[in-house]
Amino acid sequence: MQMHKDVTAERIARVLEDFTGEIYQLPPVKASVKRAVRKRTVYYNRLLEVDERKALFKVACQSGTYVRKICYDIGEVLGTGAHMRELRRIRAGPFHVDENLVTLGDLRYAFEKYKETKDESLMRKVVLPIEYTFRYIPRIFVRDSAVDAICHGASLAVPGVVRLDSDIKPKMPVALFTLKGEVIALATSLLSTEDVIESDKGLVAKVHRIIMPTGVYPKGWKSRRRPQGE
Repeated sequence: MQMHKDVTAERIARVLEDFTGEIYQLPPVKASVKRAVRKRTVYYNRLLEVDERKALFKVACQSGTYVRKICYDIGEVLGTGAHMRELRRIRAGPFHVDENLVTLGDLRYAFEKYKETKDESLMRKVVLPIEYTFRYIPRIFVRDSAVDAICHGASLAVPGVVRLDSDIKPKMPVALFTLKGEVIALATSLLSTEDVIESDKGLVAKVHRIIMPTGVYPKGWKSRRRPQGE
């Protein structure tokens, strides 16, 4: 963040604390969303270094938060004016630069080694399975007989559940998995974990994004036969 006037590090740190928690933001004039005030959560703001009128800080925030607007608003509170000089995204969901970042050179080398030896181990380090994306999303594991129906867009019912995470609440995003750990679809929960355990019927989750193609698992449901003449 580039300040437009001199200001102490102590004052910057105090103002950063004020921009922690739930904040209101009006997106910048040049933005990809409708310009209307909205709430976003900032989990922390940590001042790392101050060099004359430049401040380096680390922010963890909800998706859709405009960090350049945070810099501008901090400048308004400080009375100095400020703008974002540089932004580096080091994490998005489960992906972190220290754990998952690879170069195109790394990818090419791994692919060449795979073609040469048919050993997948190096490729599996640089190309992660899609299941990695859902590390922090509550999971529901589904019977094999229900998988193909979900792949055709059916909602998940209680009889199709084998096990599920303990902290699921209604209207939460959840990921549906096979018993082998393969992701089937993204869905919205309709019941809590406790309700699913205590019920023997009813819908558990409504599917809104199918990931696994149809036909991977055998069809475990019967099509309704249409009467002759229809």
